[in-house]
Amino acid sequence: MSSLDDKINTHFAGYVVRKDLVKAVKGNAIVPTYVLEYLLGQYCATDDEASIETGIETVKEILRKHYVHRSEAGLVQSTIREKGRYKVIDQVSVSLNEKTDSYEAVFDNLGIKKVAIDSGTVKANPRLLVTQVWCITDVQYEFAEDARKSPWVIENLKPIQIARVDYEAYLAARTHFTTDEWIDVLMQSVGWDPAAFGRRSKLLQLMRLIPFVERNYNIIELGPKGTGKSHIYSEFSPHGQLISGGEVSVPKLFVNNANGRIGLVGYWDVVAFDEFAGRDKSANKALVDIMKNYMANKSFSRGITPMGAEASFAFVGNTDHNVPYMLKNSDLFEALPPQFHDSAFIDRLHAYLPGWEVDVIRAEMFTKGFGFIVDYLAEMLRNLRQEDFSHRFQAFFKLSEKISTRDRDAIYKTMSGLLKLLFPSGGENEAEVRELLELALESRKRVKDQLTRIDSTYPDVDFHFVGNDGQTHAVTTTEEQEYPKFYHRRSGTDVSQVDSEGSGGYEALSAKVVTTEAVSPHQAQLREGHEVFPENRKGVSYDKLLGDYLAGAKEIVITDPYIRMFYQARNLMELLEVVVRRKAPEDQVKVSLVTVADDFNPEKQRENLDAIVAAFQGSGVEFTWSFDKSGSAHARHIVTDTGWKISLDRGLDIFQQYPMNDAFSLANRLQEHRAVKRFEVTFLRINH
Repeated sequence: MSSLDDKINTHFAGYVVRKDLVKAVKGNAIVPTYVLEYLLGQYCATDDEASIETGIETVKEILRKHYVHRSEAGLVQSTIREKGRYKVIDQVSVSLNEKTDSYEAVFDNLGIKKVAIDSGTVKANPRLLVTQVWCITDVQYEFAEDARKSPWVIENLKPIQIARVDYEAYLAARTHFTTDEWIDVLMQSVGWDPAAFGRRSKLLQLMRLIPFVERNYNIIELGPKGTGKSHIYSEFSPHGQLISGGEVSVPKLFVNNANGRIGLVGYWDVVAFDEFAGRDKSANKALVDIMKNYMANKSFSRGITPMGAEASFAFVGNTDHNVPYMLKNSDLFEALPPQFHDSAFIDRLHAYLPGWEVDVIRAEMFTKGFGFIVDYLAEMLRNLRQEDFSHRFQAFFKLSEKISTRDRDAIYKTMSGLLKLLFPSGGENEAEVRELLELALESRKRVKDQLTRIDSTYPDVDFHFVGNDGQTHAVTTTEEQEYPKFYHRRSGTDVSQVDSEGSGGYEALSAKVVTTEAVSPHQAQLREGHEVFPENRKGVSYDKLLGDYLAGAKEIVITDPYIRMFYQARNLMELLEVVVRRKAPEDQVKVSLVTVADDFNPEKQRENLDAIVAAFQGSGVEFTWSFDKSGSAHARHIVTDTGWKISLDRGLDIFQQYPMNDAFSLANRLQEHRAVKRFEVTFLRINH
């Protein structure tokens, strides 16, 4: 186990499980992750391998015997009849039969209806009246001569939900973990390998949990397919309900005025709307109006009586176009159905999670480490819904007075949610608060900036905050930095007036005029400059970042102590490819690398570097390398004989993980389609 796995097992013994076990036991059982982890938690909540193996077999046997497959419903019904009583794992819902004044249950997979259930069980589990709930149930078969009476009877019903847990112990145990460790614990708990994500990418993943920890929180995530937008809402918690956008109705969501029955918002902590996007979809105007009122006021009407509820809303859907297309031609909400592409509805969203920054799910992104049993974590987050951390950041920062009340409330709620997730027992420092506050402002700014495109009556807002030292911190979105030509178009702007050449954002790569042509440094008007690139930004390549500074050089010296692993050698190879493209065919360029020997596998390192030497023979680029023996090769920079020194705080290691072995991945083929890590670059003119 990793040191983090050891630590989580030490401080949360009995409440963690190895996350790869879910696949080991699931088989063909179509059940949510929290159901499987509930069972794993009963038998595999340990780090002892022998006990885990025994527990896996036990859980498999339970599923084999008691999980009801639809195709085997008849066999299970027969088993119940022959034995008189049998335990099943199935989705159960309940309705009131007014003619007999009794409650009747329906078993989804088992296919039986009108199952007798006592009122005490229904009162203890009112959600059964609203939707299907996964349960472990003892079902009896008692045949009666009266044909009107169903032979099926529920003897005992237990929703799959962890027993009461110690909230105070959870808070106390959190103090034993650093912030980075705790973020990784949460990432592993929802199934991800933290090593496959950058810092910002981790926070974006965890933002999906805010609706579970914050009451009446409204978040939207739109982006490409295959990024797992709905997964967290369908698999993570027994307190959340995922419904298809096409299944939404006033009675189902709020209240059925015919019988007074409360809908989903009255019983669930989170209601998530899957496949919410789609311009060809339609929605009932009355539903949209009620949703807008609920999202703003946390209430809806039951007849003439107003009723309050605490359910958070999460809207997830796919975009039809990429970000620059949307920014140039419409807005980032263009994929919404017409009834929801409405400024009043959009203004009630507290945060817009940029789904285009979330990577498409790949097999290597899943963890094999330990994490919380999701049902346990779900209960802890539910306890935190009672807390309010919205003003805690004000110990370090104050929001701009120009930010409106609605914008301010949205930022407060996002901050409260992030602090509950990462610092439930306090202890955050100024730098950590600033990072979260920037994310909270950005998430609301993305909403507000699009509103100015949709409705010209919305004014521009200066989103910034001020530190205790009086320093002002402005906030921008990643797409604003990447595509400034398109981003600031307001409602009513003629699209034809927008420059369509390029992406519009590359002039911000540094304080230079950028060109993609192979021209001399003098023609490119190179200037000194410094640029900070935020994590997850795309559109960056070695050619666009460095190509103009390398063009025309006859000698280039690269100093980078971390050209050791295969992917680092590949980065070097891609930089040398830029040199080949940028030089004239008749020119000869010498490129020298100064690096440091790998302590663990120097032979493989030498092999990779020698392979690069061989690859460039005859190309007009003469590549050589050497190990630094003086111990001074700590900084990472590139020096050219044309008088430039380029300092890169990360060296060439500026890209996040991408599918390097997938020949059909654009990120593999084109650097511009890779998300970057946060990095800084400085261009300095030196004496030559």
